Amino acid sequence: VQLQASGGGLEQPGGSLRLSCAASGFSLDLYAIGWVRQAPGKVREWVSCISARDGTTYYGDSVKGRFAISRDKVKNMVYLQIDSLKPEDTAVYYCAADEDDDSLAYDYWGQGTLVTVSS
Repeated sequence: VQLQASGGGLEQPGGSLRLSCAASGFSLDLYAIGWVRQAPGKVREWVSCISARDGTTYYGDSVKGRFAISRDKVKNMVYLQIDSLKPEDTAVYYCAADEDDDSLAYDYWGQGTLVTVSS
């Protein structure tokens, strides 16, 4: 199981970014994928996930309405669309995987991609 996150960068407040998570070694039909972020000096915060079973999506309260997670099972990719960026979205974003749709204690982690929101 391998995960590779990409798509981070420097963006202005109000802008958008799309993060990508390339999954290899497993099927998205069998593993739930989550996005977790860690801001400088803060603990990790769960952001969003998409279930393996039926693609149901879930969001943390701080991102609801601005973030959208999706998956492409043919390409084995998961995306996180981030709109209306705020400075407090600045963080390293990790994608993670787990066989248990109901678990937030992910077994597998990618290396993270840095999102910086600043004018």
